[in-house]
Amino acid sequence: DVVHTLPVVQDILAARPDAKIDWVVEKAFAPVLTPLLGAGLQRVISCELRAWRKSPFSAATRTAWRAFGRELQSQRYDAVIDLQGLSKSALVAWLARLAPGGKRYAMANQTEGSGYEAPTRWVADVAVTLALHIHAMQRGRELSARALGYTLASLPDYGLNRAPARTNIAQAAPETIAFVHGSSRADKHWPLENWVALGRQLNALGYRIALPHGSDHELATCRAIVAALHVNDDHNGDKRGGVIVWPRLPLDELTHHLAQCAGVIGVDSGLSHMAVALDLPHVQIYNFDTAWRTGPLIDLASANAPPRQLSIYAQPTPSVQVVWNAWLRCQPPA
Repeated sequence: DVVHTLPVVQDILAARPDAKIDWVVEKAFAPVLTPLLGAGLQRVISCELRAWRKSPFSAATRTAWRAFGRELQSQRYDAVIDLQGLSKSALVAWLARLAPGGKRYAMANQTEGSGYEAPTRWVADVAVTLALHIHAMQRGRELSARALGYTLASLPDYGLNRAPARTNIAQAAPETIAFVHGSSRADKHWPLENWVALGRQLNALGYRIALPHGSDHELATCRAIVAALHVNDDHNGDKRGGVIVWPRLPLDELTHHLAQCAGVIGVDSGLSHMAVALDLPHVQIYNFDTAWRTGPLIDLASANAPPRQLSIYAQPTPSVQVVWNAWLRCQPPA
């Protein structure tokens, strides 16, 4: 959700260059917004609503909630836009203070496949009705454009700079392709044997495979891929044999690492969506027919040029050959 909302910042600034924008976000995802501080965002205000609701009456939660409220209410806003459409985001919108003449804006309706809860509409001064069938990224862009009265540019601008990586882990010769194999939902995974087969094909072309992970389970999958490819990796940056398991990294460092890659192939996950935001050659793998709502959008104005990013859907899961063909389509002409 955070990645899909990034273009809203650049949309607002394109229409109103003097805008000062604050973004309230879960603390765990705040590093995604770090590149925009001073380059679009005035403040990133983090909260931990997920954790706080598990122990709402504890002393630690009460202290943290009061501190969050003070930070949020230190500024009066001309506009407060609820881009998530849930009770928790409605609560934050209600808590924020308005400047004289300021208004709260929110979605008036649920869109297909999205979460939506009525309090977001009840809290809003202005509720904006949106098309039912709409991409998750376009939904936020259209809500903000209609709330603030500007016309959208045709293409989204995520505003992320492809800064050099902070370490040499992602830098290698040959070029590196990241496999985003992990997801919080097991039914989004791609079979292990498919990753291995795809890795062999890419190794044969001279590419090195990078394997990020965010949990012990995902690290075990990395190790299984390494073992099946019959290569060496010590998890500490050894680049022998055409594969590397990255250490577990915070989101901002992981973004820097991805930005150095020649491309990304991954399942439907936040990290794959970050590859879209970084404008990397990318194939996104879907086991459900939801790619239209969250997958990369093809630039229709460049229909005669090869796409840089594609989503692939099949049940029970796309084949290696289909993903491989999509990857070849995403490559620039030789």
